[in-house]
Amino acid sequence: MSKSKIKQIIGIIGGGQLGKMMILEAKKMDFEIIILDPTLDCPAHSIADEHIVANFDDQAAIRELAKKSDVITYEFEHIGVEILKELEAEGYNIYPTPKSLEIIQNKYNQKQLLKEKDIPVPDFIKVSSREDIKKAAAKFGYPMMLKSCTDGYDGKGNSLIKSEEEIDESYQTLGAGDNLLMVEEFVPFSKEISVLACRSIEGEIVTYPIGQNDHQESILIETKVPAKITSTIKDEALKLGQSVMNIFSGVGIFCIEMFVTEDNRVLVNEIAPRPHNSGHYSIEGCITSQFANHIRAIAELPLGTTDLVKPTVMRNILGAGSQGQANVVGVKEVLNLPNARLHVYGKGVSRPGRKMGHLIVTANTVDQASQVALKASELVKIEGR
Repeated sequence: MSKSKIKQIIGIIGGGQLGKMMILEAKKMDFEIIILDPTLDCPAHSIADEHIVANFDDQAAIRELAKKSDVITYEFEHIGVEILKELEAEGYNIYPTPKSLEIIQNKYNQKQLLKEKDIPVPDFIKVSSREDIKKAAAKFGYPMMLKSCTDGYDGKGNSLIKSEEEIDESYQTLGAGDNLLMVEEFVPFSKEISVLACRSIEGEIVTYPIGQNDHQESILIETKVPAKITSTIKDEALKLGQSVMNIFSGVGIFCIEMFVTEDNRVLVNEIAPRPHNSGHYSIEGCITSQFANHIRAIAELPLGTTDLVKPTVMRNILGAGSQGQANVVGVKEVLNLPNARLHVYGKGVSRPGRKMGHLIVTANTVDQASQVALKASELVKIEGR
């Protein structure tokens, strides 16, 4: 009876907190990890076996990573896809696929494909000038959202336009035509939710309990699981998540962010072909975390169960005070709280609004977990000095 040999070397493009948390799970299965990241002291540097210090658009460095690895994955979307397509054509294993990445990294193309496949999304239109934006306003009314089609994250690349007087400022902020832009209708939503799904090499798909997300200034602050939604909304969200997975090829974790509207429709907002901030709760909240299943999937191993252990809340820790060398305050006080777990990413520099870590709290109810998480967030600070 033969035994399958697991892949031994995983290459990760990106050495931030997502890459670091992937490595922590990969090391439990004795994988060797090589990262590619331009920052020498990035969070993943201290636990990676090898660090290729290079820019994300350095094609020679990405090729070097591929030659040294059995499989390549990535922690964010904003990387040059052409070299990945070349490497895949040459037989290198890249998950999720460059084809899916190419579509998803352009928000307009992503939305256009979803619309063509009858996935409900907010209405949108491509724009390239102030006049185009004014025409979009005639169609959508105010407020409306001006978005950069590429490179946006954590609210960067988005600008809410509330009146005609704000068009010029928003247009200038997003590059004044130098970047690809789109306008999206503003959706009055009652909740923001996310569906995490993971596909194995054999095509098996597992989904995670739906998270309910709270944002401030477009940055995720808290995820509550299970989401406080009706069974009808839950079924619709899971159905949409499955439909999206059927559209995009590739192995590993995908996050599908959705709006629940005030009239109880479910709309797909954005897709990320990688582990996602709103899935961090799964580290202690689920039997198998999003990071563990992502590593299992790309390494051609069986996926683990995604059952929720207990109601769970994840709360982000953002940089406080002024920019400077990161200093963590309040660790002892947080760890005195019941079932509170602290995750510090190890970023050398803290600045206001930067994601520096997160808290995970499990409890008998979501409300109890949320109360403890809020208290913990008031006790711990990561600030510049």
